[in-house]
Amino acid sequence: MSHLTSFAATGFAYIRQRRYTMIKEQAITMKYTPIIASIGAVLTAGIIFSSPAMADANPSCSILPQSICNPAGAADSKDVSKSGIFLVLVWVLRIMTGAVGVAAVGALTYAAILYSSAGSKNEQVVKAKTIITDTVIGIVVYGLMFFILNWLIPGGVFGS
Repeated sequence: MSHLTSFAATGFAYIRQRRYTMIKEQAITMKYTPIIASIGAVLTAGIIFSSPAMADANPSCSILPQSICNPAGAADSKDVSKSGIFLVLVWVLRIMTGAVGVAAVGALTYAAILYSSAGSKNEQVVKAKTIITDTVIGIVVYGLMFFILNWLIPGGVFGS
């Protein structure tokens, strides 16, 4: 009989624990239901009341320069260098080249200050040398990527 009693007690403990877990899950669900409903309502209203996007012969660009969007509308051109994706690629590469240059100059300046202020701290000298090495490797890798893109793309990225 004691076996049955302990089995029943274990069963009741499991049911009690499961009921507690279910109540806790319901409380969490009820806590986040208004938030989820609000997000759903905003998304639904945005879909219902938004104006449809129409294709335009001369689209206006919000982020890109207008010179990139104008050729994108001209589909009759067979020249790849005047296509929208090519012009976006050139635009991104110009921005990346400037950003890599600024980051490299900043890293080298930081490493130079770190190196010159090291004094007798060997770990600071090692850190500065590591930064300089990593920066030079980064510039070389970016230069290789730039030359490979110029070689792969007909006429080069920036034209000839």
